[in-house]
Amino acid sequence: MTPARTPGDGRALVPPPVGDALAWAGDGQAHLRGLMTRMAGEAFRAPSALPGWTRAHVLTHLARNADAMVNLLTWARTGVETPAYPDPASRDADIEAGAGRSSDEIRADVVAASDRLADAVRAMPEKAWSATVRNPQGVEMPVTAVPWNRAREVWIHAVDLDVGASFKDLPIPMREVLVADVVARLERKPGCPHVRLEEVRTGATLEFGPGPAGPDGAEPRDLGTVRGKAHDIIAWLLGRPFDKGLRDADGKLPPPLPVWL
Repeated sequence: MTPARTPGDGRALVPPPVGDALAWAGDGQAHLRGLMTRMAGEAFRAPSALPGWTRAHVLTHLARNADAMVNLLTWARTGVETPAYPDPASRDADIEAGAGRSSDEIRADVVAASDRLADAVRAMPEKAWSATVRNPQGVEMPVTAVPWNRAREVWIHAVDLDVGASFKDLPIPMREVLVADVVARLERKPGCPHVRLEEVRTGATLEFGPGPAGPDGAEPRDLGTVRGKAHDIIAWLLGRPFDKGLRDADGKLPPPLPVWL
């Protein structure tokens, strides 16, 4: 976290340096491989922490996301528009179909897709990193955001597998970038409250909001200070389960935030 700041002063969505993001993505992929290795075959069919998805769905999504990032790097390298996914329906259909495969097929797919992404990164000439592409939501972004998007995806969904991974596992520098990224996005969401985050072990603070008013024109809420450990703060910001040690200014569990992405 960074020092508190004036609410509403705007926060740019600037990706971290490519080298840092590539390192975090590589560490995340190694972490994911370790988790998959320890998962028995029947564990793939069990529910994940994401409603409606099994662990097989989460892992298939991560494989297809790697291929989507390859498409964006190809777009930047060749200048030929290559969307991340053909369309949302195709993306969802590929995940649903892939989730029915055997555990061995899914493991191999995740590893192979990650390797294809690593090859695509190595094939990028320096000048191609100045290109602009569109992310899976159709929003323009610098292609330098691709490694960060992949790092974020791998680490968050490793936790979503619900096989013992935690946001404690994230590299500490990446935690800070992730928090900054998420709060920058939250500030653009209708109904984003004003919040002052405080990490209880370090005393570090970060203030964000208020964001745009809700559809009824109501003033955004002021949650005051939300205190907790870094990994629980991250989980709350992302809409994931967090420990009961995270509390708002009234000593209660903080309410859900708008969906950040």
